[in-house]
Amino acid sequence: MKIKKIIWLVVALATVALAISPDDLVVYWIGKTPAPAPQVKTIEEGLAFQAKFVAGLEPIVGKPVGYKVGLTSKAVQEKFGVDHPLRGVLLEGMLLDSGATVPAKFGAVPIVEADLLVRVKDAGINNAKTPEEVVKHIDQVIPFIELPDLVLKKGEPLNGATITAINVGARLGVLGEPIPVEPTADFAQALADMQVFVSVNDKLVMKVPGKAILGNPLNAAIWLAEDLAKHGQALKAGDIISLGSFGKPFRPVAGSTFWVGYSFGKWGGEAKVSFK
Repeated sequence: MKIKKIIWLVVALATVALAISPDDLVVYWIGKTPAPAPQVKTIEEGLAFQAKFVAGLEPIVGKPVGYKVGLTSKAVQEKFGVDHPLRGVLLEGMLLDSGATVPAKFGAVPIVEADLLVRVKDAGINNAKTPEEVVKHIDQVIPFIELPDLVLKKGEPLNGATITAINVGARLGVLGEPIPVEPTADFAQALADMQVFVSVNDKLVMKVPGKAILGNPLNAAIWLAEDLAKHGQALKAGDIISLGSFGKPFRPVAGSTFWVGYSFGKWGGEAKVSFK
């Protein structure tokens, strides 16, 4: 019996010793090397790990400038075993101008997604309950190609807790020209009715409606404000919000160009990134 207890203790200590810390993950992230999954079991544990991970990235990538909302479709939520979106933090050095050229291996497990940003005008957004209310408290809609990094080694668990811990994969993103917001119901509805076009090497590969993100992309901002409030936090003027992905992700390929165009009512915009 004593031998069994000793063996159990050795195994338990080895497991603890192998547990990856937030500082360890920073090292993997910098090295663009697939990492073992953080040993987190709940989204709350994931958020605690994320906060320390992001703090470790700040001296390298810059201060927080906003948030990203991930898992904004029911199908993706079901795939990863959750029933709501997840949130991460965007840092200043993650954001690039449209037309940027980046390495195809910009991260450990790099992917490319069509996305969309909004910029917060004032703290009233924290009380918004409808897209029509949200547009009164944002001043820009910004075309955005997100370049996430899923970070983890093949076969490691990807679920709500671990995805939260790795900061929902935030790594890089390419910004198009901002589109001024009109604080009207028509503008809010136009975002739901929007068509998002994705091309690779000038060939159209995907067309996705704006409503693919929670029925209206602005609903992601509402969810984010409510989730932050549960944790004693709030959105503030100047924060940017990545609202979620339109359609499937792509793997970056050296020598290719990824373009996203947005058409909603009388408004529109685009963003482009090339890979080397």
